[in-house]
Amino acid sequence: MRLYEAASVLRSKNSGPFEITIDVLFDDPAIYYKIKDEGLIDRPLVSRLYGIPEAHITHLVFFDPALGFKITFARQVSSGAFLDRDVYGAQQHAPLLELELNL
Repeated sequence: MRLYEAASVLRSKNSGPFEITIDVLFDDPAIYYKIKDEGLIDRPLVSRLYGIPEAHITHLVFFDPALGFKITFARQVSSGAFLDRDVYGAQQHAPLLELELNL
């Protein structure tokens, strides 16, 4: 199953001009806890998917009451700067969409 098929919400947005935040929420607690408990989403994976050093990932937080997790990482170019291709950070969840999960 791909992440986009498992998640009820998969979105990204700016977390200020220098960071991107990705929110992933689930309707099914079994799927959420399997991803969390088995460490299916971790810093090395995010680093590889986004082509960024792990040190640029400032947060990878699981939040049980919402059945979701949040990833925040430094933008390569600040929002609105020259060469910025996504001023709102609204398309930065794409590398996670096709992530194949063994659920």
